[in-house]
Amino acid sequence: MTESTALKSEHRTVLLRGGEVHSPADPFATAMVVEKGHVAWVGSEGAADAFAPGVDEVVDLEGALVTPAFTDAHVHTTATGLALTGLDLSSAATLAEAAALVRAHARERTADRVLTGHGWDASRWPEARPPRRDELDELTGGRPLYLTRIDVHSAVVTTAMLDLVPGVRAMDGFRDGEPLTGDAHHAVREAAYAAVSPAQRADAQRAALRRAASLGIGTVHECGGPRISSEDDFTGLLELARNEPGPRVVGYWADRDVERALGLGAAGAAGDLFVDGSLGSHTACLHEPYADAPHTGTAHLDAGDVAAHVVACTEAGLQAGFHAIGDGALTAVADGLRAAAAKLGLARVRAARHRVEHAEMLTPETVAAFAEFGLTASVQPAFDAAWGGDDGMYAQRLGADRARTLNPYAALLRAGVPLAFGSDSPVTPLDPWGTVRAAAFHRTPAHRVSVRAAFTAHTRGGWRAVGRDDAGVLVPGAPADYALWSTGALVVQAPDDRVARWSTDPRSGTPGLPDLTPGGELPRCLRTVVAGHTVFEGPNG
Repeated sequence: MTESTALKSEHRTVLLRGGEVHSPADPFATAMVVEKGHVAWVGSEGAADAFAPGVDEVVDLEGALVTPAFTDAHVHTTATGLALTGLDLSSAATLAEAAALVRAHARERTADRVLTGHGWDASRWPEARPPRRDELDELTGGRPLYLTRIDVHSAVVTTAMLDLVPGVRAMDGFRDGEPLTGDAHHAVREAAYAAVSPAQRADAQRAALRRAASLGIGTVHECGGPRISSEDDFTGLLELARNEPGPRVVGYWADRDVERALGLGAAGAAGDLFVDGSLGSHTACLHEPYADAPHTGTAHLDAGDVAAHVVACTEAGLQAGFHAIGDGALTAVADGLRAAAAKLGLARVRAARHRVEHAEMLTPETVAAFAEFGLTASVQPAFDAAWGGDDGMYAQRLGADRARTLNPYAALLRAGVPLAFGSDSPVTPLDPWGTVRAAAFHRTPAHRVSVRAAFTAHTRGGWRAVGRDDAGVLVPGAPADYALWSTGALVVQAPDDRVARWSTDPRSGTPGLPDLTPGGELPRCLRTVVAGHTVFEGPNG
């Protein structure tokens, strides 16, 4: 990750003091010096006195907590911005409420060539069904509308939207009267997003990055690709991030054409390179049929495809990565990595730090394979918070017993698998502390991890996932990407009470973090800094 053009102005030397600095270099640190975009020193209040005369600025933290800035390891930036600035149905509790939002949006956006929206989830509605095409036609006055399910793996559309895509009714994934999936969905999505003007797209990207910065997020991993967004969208976002102050953007392009990914400036031919789909849309690839559908989902790539892509990326010095959710898809990934390692050698495969997005339906065998091949698990704890539990969508799709196996973060950590946390926004919102809370208070107690481990996965884990071991932590020499927080007393929370009790003992030297017990107020971001430059400042920052 390189520093953006917008952040290359002359650096000031800054002393922050009078707060709580979360740093392994000094678990009781209250002060920090930033110089030339990097952390120069971390330590105690008394030692800070010696630095004060020689700095350009002294910041009185007034008791605020300073932490590394978060990294969101899986974001769809333009789609996030469009949801923030447009039609977002994620809060709709009923089909009728969603319909009212669609009607109001259509009336407000008379100039839009195509109406777009996101976030419906019929599994939460008492009607238990998505809106029909004839209903949407009436709500929009017959205009083109593209409306994605919360998981973005299926969509409902109007007749006018279908008419913009010749031949769509003959494509895989088109079933009259049902949400679009597969090729039909991808073709309609391409047509819908093509109608978004470059100015609208840039405004959406800015809105998403502003929201990220306001939440203490200093880096986002953009997950684009030919079946998700356009090349112009991808390169435009990277250019915007280089030239305007805001979070760093690391781009992943989900394409089996490795040279194309390199040419677009991607960090990897990775991200949402689909091995399968999603559980909510019944397109995740399973070994056994769904509990509520007589099939096992959809496989887009097999083990041979995975192996070929890993070999090509490894030989090109590029990260490979895959979207894999179901146990069938994750077995294909593991088998493909094994074949690639047999050809290239295990050491080369491990050194490349390939990654897998979502990785929900893991088994002990696939967890072991992740550890063996050095795969990073880029995961989204908010998925469990939204859809876990014995009455949640996972249980509807899989049955309660299989659903309880999903998202086994503790098992991954025990096996030594690196975790990088993200949101998959707009699937679930940008919400870093909420994400840490979701992992620490997983709906399945056996899968919970400590707040400290979850926080590390959402800060340092994202940097490690792009090959940087020197960042995401406040120690001398690290990039000065940090956030200031208003929060309550700091504590140490762990799934095992004995660990928690020892960790809060001063002799343990474990720095505390905010109390994330469910129901409590989450920390409020006062300021976000990237490479020593402020990219967000709240009213009291």
